[in-house]
This record gives sequence, structure tokens and C-alpha cells, in this order.
Amino acid sequence: MNEVSAFYTGPGPLLAAISSALDAAGVDRTKLRPADLAAVDEFHIRGRRATLEIIEALALTADSHVLDLGSGLGGPARTLAEVTGCTVTGVDLTPEFCEVATALSEWTGLSGRTRFHVGDATATGLPDESMDAAMTVHVAMNIPDKHALYAEAFRVLRPGGRFVVYDVLQGEGGEVHYPVPWAADPSTSFPATLEDMRRLLPAAGFEVISEVDSSDESLSWFQHMRAKIQREGPPPVTFATFLGDSFAQMTANQVANLAERRIRTVMFVCSRP
Repeated sequence: MNEVSAFYTGPGPLLAAISSALDAAGVDRTKLRPADLAAVDEFHIRGRRATLEIIEALALTADSHVLDLGSGLGGPARTLAEVTGCTVTGVDLTPEFCEVATALSEWTGLSGRTRFHVGDATATGLPDESMDAAMTVHVAMNIPDKHALYAEAFRVLRPGGRFVVYDVLQGEGGEVHYPVPWAADPSTSFPATLEDMRRLLPAAGFEVISEVDSSDESLSWFQHMRAKIQREGPPPVTFATFLGDSFAQMTANQVANLAERRIRTVMFVCSRP
């Protein structure tokens, strides 16, 4: 766990780096909205577009309380809160991510509907059946005990609650090219296969409602993002802020991993009976 947290801890104070980049780009902090931060805080393949798909799958209302397991910088949580009016509790292993997520929610006026805690996604300490919905976005690749993760989501959900898993899975094309945005090497990387997921989620008690493979869309997304950066330059702040000098190689590897079917992106929509 310490190795995973260390991987996501950047080369310097992250909040200061984000703040400086926004100031240098002339971004008015008083008018900042979640979409303005998507290039750095929607830290998953297909970004905000995928988050909007998750929102639709979760079937939320303004009264919903959602748990985000592995909440990162809080981008998905803020998007959920902004679009639906719901309340989101995020749990993440990396203290700096929780600190930055809290600050970014303050900047975007969403601190009243999003809160972030340092903790273990496999043992949150939250009360049984206390959440209306739950999600985990590109997190389980760092967790070897996936049964514990999904069992924890089941425990905290109320009956009838929905759980969405959007993750990177091991593909049929061979071993993953490293480094990637979630790991420098295989020592902290544990992507499940599609067959694993089809076994793990029901074993935790969930009914799987749907399974959507977005791997082709993910490859197109990376290609489009790369072309846009070449054409227009990078956004004011990106994932490179905390991934450092390896970010370019990670991006190139992700394109190759997807093109060669070494990884797949799949979203599972589940329900607690």
C-alpha cells in the first residue's frame, strides 16, 4: 500500500503546482467549474465522458449519497455532485490526493457536497448499508485482493443500491507495457481479466446488470487527445503534474497496450439485491 501511495505522490507540492499552472494560464478561480479541471482530476481513460456514463448507470437523484472508492483528486465525485446534486464521500489511500481533492472542491464551490478521507478502499470503516450507490474508477488495478474491495462495496450499499466498476482489465494480447499511469512496473499492478470480473462481482453478492467494453473508444480517445495536444498544445494542467517526466512514456504505452489488446476498458453496472 505504501508503494502504491508513493507512486501517486508527485515530484513536488501538487496543489501549488495546479494553482500556479491555472494562474499562468489566466484561469479565473472564482469561475472555476469541474469541467475546467478534467485534464488533471478525471484521472481515467476517456475522462469526463466516462464519468457521465457512470452517472447515467448509477441512476442518482439529489438525495443520493455515493461512495467513491479510490477517489483520487475527486474529479468524478465533483462531476456527480454538479450534475445530479448528490453527495459524494471519497476514500483514497494517498493523503495528498485527499488534500488536493478537498481544495479543488472548495475552488469549484462543491465542498458542501463532496468530502474526501484517507483510507483503505477494502476496509473503509463506514457503517453497513449507509450508501445509496458506489463506484470505483481505475482503482482495482492496484489492489491484489479484489474480493475485499467488492465485498466492501456490497457491505456499505443499501439493498437495491447500484455499484459501478469502470476499470482497466488485462487483455488477451500479452503482458502490459510499463510504465503506465497506475504503475511503474508489475510489482504494484494487478489487472483482473474479464473472466475474473465475471466471477468476482457475483461472488461478492452483486447482480451484474450490464457489462460494456469501451476498449475501441478508449484507443480513439487517446489518439484524439494526442492529436489535439500536437495541434493546440497541452491544457494548463494535466496528469503530468503528478506523474512527472514519465507521463509521455506512460501515454505512449497506453496507446500500444490498447492497440495490441494488452489491456481493455470495461464498465460493469451492478446492483445489491
